[in-house]
Amino acid sequence: MPLDIYQEVTDRIISILDRGTVPWRIPFTPRPGEGSSLPRNLVSQKHYRGINVFLLGITAMIEGYGSPQWLTFKQTKAKGGHIRKGEKGSLVIFWKQHATKDKATGEPITIPVLRYYKVFNTEQCEGLEVGGRKEEGGDEEVPFEPIAEAMAIIDGYEDPPLIVHGGNQAFYAPKEDLVRMPEPNRFEQRESYYTTLFHELAHSTGHSSRLDRGLDTKLAPFGSSDYSKEELTAEFASAFLAAACGISPPTIEQTASYIDHWRKQLKGDKKLVIQAAGAGQKAADWVMGATHEQ
Repeated sequence: MPLDIYQEVTDRIISILDRGTVPWRIPFTPRPGEGSSLPRNLVSQKHYRGINVFLLGITAMIEGYGSPQWLTFKQTKAKGGHIRKGEKGSLVIFWKQHATKDKATGEPITIPVLRYYKVFNTEQCEGLEVGGRKEEGGDEEVPFEPIAEAMAIIDGYEDPPLIVHGGNQAFYAPKEDLVRMPEPNRFEQRESYYTTLFHELAHSTGHSSRLDRGLDTKLAPFGSSDYSKEELTAEFASAFLAAACGISPPTIEQTASYIDHWRKQLKGDKKLVIQAAGAGQKAADWVMGATHEQ
């Protein structure tokens, strides 16, 4: 049976939404020599377009791929590499002009026909030359210096979600109770790594096993009142946790700007900021294991 490309793309998007995985902020830098984080073909260096940007970008986010570069099976072999056993390709679609005849007039015409092929991220490959290096290796990176006070808060979070590093996105997946984070040394500032992680850990407090804000049972649609309130809640909590471990004021200023953005999404809701700040305080308290009296 031929593949129904429209249904395949639709099913992929639905599966992503069902996971509850939504990318938030990206305060980190691409790997050395990789430039833009938009998905592109390793061989041609052309960026993918249209729905392919979403399909490959979201796949990279979920699977934790740090590279934005993709290639076909044949291109992998031509580059001297091979696909690791068990790896699955990702769908890429394109329009191809098909020569035919007009049914009414019999005149030759061309019509666009939807086609597809599969590509693999370079991190699904072995023995592949990428940017002058083997894919198994990598550029030497400056060691990340943890902030002890921030680590104390993270390590003190009782019964936390699973924290997994890798990829180009930071997000909390409620159904899996999992936080995905880029590697710490991908961030422009180490403070940004911790405030981003605090933001995602704050979301995790909304799980039904914790403060039960309904994140894993009734995920709010993007742009809705509940969605915006949850974003504000997480960012207030991040600001409170950052203050608790003495992270620099410039980071707090960035947080204030982010909060203001979401506040403007709900014009006329005068209670939103106060309610979100209260919920954010509860989330921060939960992460730190503090009671209201404390």
